[in-house]
Amino acid sequence: MKMKKAMAVLMTSAMVLSLGCAAQADEGKHIYVLTASEDHGWTGSVATFAKEKAQEVTDEGTYEAEVITAASASDQITQIEDILAQGNTDNIAFVVMPLDDTVQSAIQQIVDAGVPYVAFDRIIDAVADTAVSNVKGDNSGIGAGSAAYFVSLGMQPGDKVYVYEGDTSSVTTLRDNGFVDYLTGAAEFDGQTIADDAKWSEDDLASITYSGAMNWSRSDTKTSFESLMGDASNAEIKWFYAEDDELAMGILEALNGGGIDDSVKETFLGNAPAMTGCGGLDEYYEVLRGNSYADLAASFSGLCSVTYSPAMIQTAIQDMVDYLNGEEVEQDHVIACENVTADNVDEYPSF
Repeated sequence: MKMKKAMAVLMTSAMVLSLGCAAQADEGKHIYVLTASEDHGWTGSVATFAKEKAQEVTDEGTYEAEVITAASASDQITQIEDILAQGNTDNIAFVVMPLDDTVQSAIQQIVDAGVPYVAFDRIIDAVADTAVSNVKGDNSGIGAGSAAYFVSLGMQPGDKVYVYEGDTSSVTTLRDNGFVDYLTGAAEFDGQTIADDAKWSEDDLASITYSGAMNWSRSDTKTSFESLMGDASNAEIKWFYAEDDELAMGILEALNGGGIDDSVKETFLGNAPAMTGCGGLDEYYEVLRGNSYADLAASFSGLCSVTYSPAMIQTAIQDMVDYLNGEEVEQDHVIACENVTADNVDEYPSF
């Protein structure tokens, strides 16, 4: 009797264990979405859009998505290591916006654990081929879009151009190169290349001046532009390519303030300058909508922002969902740029 009772207990335990394993196998994966802190600016808005998409995914019921933010790369590395240390690696997935390239070590741990992940925005080349998908905006396209816009307004080969650069990273390099490549005919924008008679030669490119790193800072750009206009001859520069909407706002704030001599400002605005930014900053979109800096904006021959929306994180999350659903996902997922002007600004979300 004792033997039969023991066998019954063992069989019952085995059934419970089997049911438990089946429940675990049927349970939807938990998708961890790791982004920068939800504080301000472009990176902060990524988390806002991520939370919106994560809630949508969770509400659908197949998977649970959770957004975890980090203030630094070291925090993000710790977050990844802590999640992996829980041991349930068969039932998790990641969408990671690496805060810098040092996160490579943690991503390699994800790979070694056999956990699928999608990388967003900052793509670390050394591990890019291990990602389910590398989702990013078209940084080269931002430069190409800005150049195409200027050409559409009549910019000629050899015209003076001033480029306000973001930082010293590959992002800035790509945005610089895209601008030049469009002008020389090596790149296209919106399916079109520059006309042969409008192409720039190497000699023409010498008329482009680069600011150096503005650190994506509005205040740094404002100070830099005021200094630039301290030399009255620079008021003749017509074309200003700002590699972010924050930088474009810095220029507008400088023109609206008292740090530039009135006569220089009058000369500059009388030349009907043109300016591009990128990103989708609501403050800059308000200028395009005609609701802010209206008098100042009226002196420009054109204002434009090339799309590079933080809402792209939602595409990254969807790529992971599609992958888990067994669908084919593009590994090198570049989201094309579009030019936003006063004519179409209402068609685009801002942040």
